[in-house]
Amino acid sequence: MTTTNNQGKRLRADAQRNRDRVLTAAQELFAAEGLSVPLDDIARRAGVGPGTVYRHFPTKEALFDAVVSTRIQRMADRAREQAEADDPGQAFFDYLRQVIEQAALNKDICDALESTGQQPEASCHEAGFNTALEILLERAQRSGSVRTDITTPELHSLILGCIGMHRRAATENRAPQEIELVLNALRSPRATQ
Repeated sequence: MTTTNNQGKRLRADAQRNRDRVLTAAQELFAAEGLSVPLDDIARRAGVGPGTVYRHFPTKEALFDAVVSTRIQRMADRAREQAEADDPGQAFFDYLRQVIEQAALNKDICDALESTGQQPEASCHEAGFNTALEILLERAQRSGSVRTDITTPELHSLILGCIGMHRRAATENRAPQEIELVLNALRSPRATQ
């Protein structure tokens, strides 16, 4: 993928290679350590100097956003695909499990989801994720599969809690059974009869 610099000019081939190397290194390190990783570590992993990182990404947050936006966009796209499923309840619960498992493996997604919806300047990808999640929730509620007294912000908080449970269970080498308890608590009383 060819990108442009801040003035809208196309990057030279070597500059594009360096940018790609920085993004690859950042993906690996952010996934493992989240936003706390120092930019110098990213530069070292990419095999470039810190100035190269700053030339492409003026702040660590800009680099983090570039890395995570793609992942959040993919999650939102999957939610939109699930919104067309024949069984809204099954689609909703399958999607929640998928998000929890994927985010639990990537610290950067955890960090991004923690900030999603809490900052007034949430990126368009984060807003897209929230909108797609809301559509899935509303469809599942209308179908009678999910209780109607849960809101999207509450669901977002539950997802974050489940991600933490999943990560904790992984460090203890056990299955995250408590996640199913949370998901079952979301089911509509008439769906469990």
